[in-house]
Amino acid sequence: LIYAEGAENGLEFTIVRPFNWIGPRMDFIPGIDGPSEGVPRVLACFSNNLLRREPLKLVDGGQSQRTFIYIKDAIEAVLLMIENPARANGHIFNVGNPNNEVTVRQLAEMMTQVYSKVSGESQLETPTVDVSSKEFYGEGYDDSDKRIPDMTIINRQLGWNPKTSLWDLLESTL
Repeated sequence: LIYAEGAENGLEFTIVRPFNWIGPRMDFIPGIDGPSEGVPRVLACFSNNLLRREPLKLVDGGQSQRTFIYIKDAIEAVLLMIENPARANGHIFNVGNPNNEVTVRQLAEMMTQVYSKVSGESQLETPTVDVSSKEFYGEGYDDSDKRIPDMTIINRQLGWNPKTSLWDLLESTL
């Protein structure tokens, strides 16, 4: 609708499409710093399990593919949009890091390694357990198997690329 309004009536706009922005304190851990009910995003779910020394729950085997971007990189992209309105106006920008593409299973394995390194605790004997999406989310849950951003427009319009590797952003977040 916003794009159509811009095309038909000259509305100035810039749209940001965030792809899994993560960083310290970006989501709640149930019962610790947020509500005791509800399902936070995958990073907070896995962090919660690691803190409690419980296996990380992999929904439907953890085969979904995702990318993760460090919040500082994402903020840099948004600031470029604000500072360059002539280059940003009328565009829809994906803000993510396709270089950090992993399956949720790979993310769990990496988080287990990073957590062990930063906490000094040994890795869990049983680091993951598979659960069905119905069991984890409830009846009727549906999600995309692959969410990877196309960075063509933001590269062309603003010359921007994310910098932080998945390992580094997990170290700073955990």
